[in-house]
Amino acid sequence: MPGTTLEDLVLLFEQVDGAVALTGAGISTESGIPDFRSPGGLYSHIDPMEYLSVTAMYDHPERFWRFFIDVFSPIVDFEPNAGHRALARLEQAGRLVGVITQNIDGLHTKAGSETVIEVHGHLRTVHCTSCEAVAPLTEAAQQVNAGGLPTCPECGGALRPDVVLFGDQLPEIDRALELAQSVELVLVVGSSLSVTPASYLALQSGRRAIINREPTLLDSVSDVVINAPAGETLTALVEALVG
Repeated sequence: MPGTTLEDLVLLFEQVDGAVALTGAGISTESGIPDFRSPGGLYSHIDPMEYLSVTAMYDHPERFWRFFIDVFSPIVDFEPNAGHRALARLEQAGRLVGVITQNIDGLHTKAGSETVIEVHGHLRTVHCTSCEAVAPLTEAAQQVNAGGLPTCPECGGALRPDVVLFGDQLPEIDRALELAQSVELVLVVGSSLSVTPASYLALQSGRRAIINREPTLLDSVSDVVINAPAGETLTALVEALVG
């Protein structure tokens, strides 16, 4: 049976040489960002393939961009919470080699984490599908809110988000695998581990700890499982390990 207490988690960290955090939507809900996959979330009400896929972007660009900007552009203004800040402190103290995140909100970087692999991309920028020029998402949002489609400021080509859409490849997955395989412990925070690549990444090290409000599919093969909010648990972990 896995350990279930903060003391178990502290002891696990003291037994390993290196650790990486693997985070999901559950760490950012404490910042007010909804978990789209949870029951009652966005994906319960829409077919993401119809609105957030590569096909939707090319076949129905007006609908795609209107939906994307309405749903995602407000997230750019959200702020990190205690969980994000605690992971940054653990990295600064040498207790983590970095963070692999499924989230696109950029809050780990805002919180001060330096090594952040965003396997699903991010909301900071968009890029041109013709010349690869990069522009802020806010610039694309201004064009959409003015009633048009976002176009490249350099060549006039079509822009697309720097987010992994349904049907896209995962450009950062090899980097994420390499980082997860380089450490002895994966600390899962706020992920149900019900979809890949999260579940696969969590299995790349010899030991696992999970902090999640609900049970996950990998609880039975983990060393420590704590069903509690991420912010308070990670803050307590920092106090115990770093002071």
